[in-house]
Amino acid sequence: MIIKPKIRGFICTNAHPIGCAANVKQQISYVQAQGELHNAPKNVLVIGCSTGYGLASRITAAFAGGANTLGVCFEKPPSDRKTATAGWYNTAAFHQEAQAAGLYAQTLNGDAFGKEMKQEVIDTLKANMGKVDLVIYSLASPRRTDPETGEVYKSTLKPVGQAYKTKTYDTDKNLVHEIALEPANDDEIEQTIKVMGGEDWELWLNALADADLLADGCKTTAYTYVGKELTWPIYGQATIGRAKEDLDRAAAAIVKTKADKKVQAYVSSLKALVTQASSAIPVMPLYISLIYKVMKEEGTHQGCIEQIYDLFNEKLTQAQPVTDELGRLYMNAKETNDSTQAKITSLWDQVTQDNFHQLSDYAGYHHEFLKLFGFDIQGVDYEADVEPLVEW
Repeated sequence: MIIKPKIRGFICTNAHPIGCAANVKQQISYVQAQGELHNAPKNVLVIGCSTGYGLASRITAAFAGGANTLGVCFEKPPSDRKTATAGWYNTAAFHQEAQAAGLYAQTLNGDAFGKEMKQEVIDTLKANMGKVDLVIYSLASPRRTDPETGEVYKSTLKPVGQAYKTKTYDTDKNLVHEIALEPANDDEIEQTIKVMGGEDWELWLNALADADLLADGCKTTAYTYVGKELTWPIYGQATIGRAKEDLDRAAAAIVKTKADKKVQAYVSSLKALVTQASSAIPVMPLYISLIYKVMKEEGTHQGCIEQIYDLFNEKLTQAQPVTDELGRLYMNAKETNDSTQAKITSLWDQVTQDNFHQLSDYAGYHHEFLKLFGFDIQGVDYEADVEPLVEW
């Protein structure tokens, strides 16, 4: 079939297998060009491995560190009439490249929140890899089923404490407008913490420890975004922020309960980027379009793969990585420093419907959005007939 992007709201409902493979190859080429990582982990589990920061983590571990990798994801396979999700095609491409490079790679597709998947990972590690020395936790999901009670929790994107009114950009309508968000109630806050907080991260580390699959000195990290004043009302001081605070609690709990293994657990604070998750969050398309403009002009812009390679090189491969005052691995200083934020705030105050495309880098934002699904990638023939049935 000839595959063109089908965009509905803030998501693309299809993906291009050749484009996704090209995107994966570009990321592999980048990390290989940076040189081999020293003291790199050799057995790596990536929970949420198929897109964005999780995919970049797996690529960096394998192709810059030579690691064996086991990935967990939840992706839809293709059919004769529909394409697979982008994460499916990304994973297929990763497997093909890993095999060609002689690297062990296996991926399990299913609900990472469930007990069954945790057991499947344990069985696979015991059979094929052994103990892991790095666990990446990079899940993004709007809901989670509690493995003990079966209760389904749903996350909410709302401010906490008081209503919030701000600018946003509607990518579907090409419209800059004001948005008013009512504050979350206590139940919405708690449900968001259940979905996006640190409870499942803890459960994974507990399961691996109980199965004696954590190497001595194993490191683990969960990814977060903190931001600054412009995004705090919908991020830091909102339901998402409460969930992210719970990641800090979970990191401390993991270190305490896994002291016998000398496990190091960190929350990694990364920069704002176009991802399938961030595209759904009010304010972020406008904010990211502006920071792309400013940071490209400053020469400080980075994508997922650049951020993650630096995280591995500067933090995760160090015996005692430098942290911020909260104990986090802080990787977004190029975005959140006062000088850069002042430029972004100035643009934010000026931006209107009439000047949005002049003041922002929405073209760059939209390119990165399409790229997530394998579209708008140089060198790919989007008029060609493509086989959607790709397996890994």
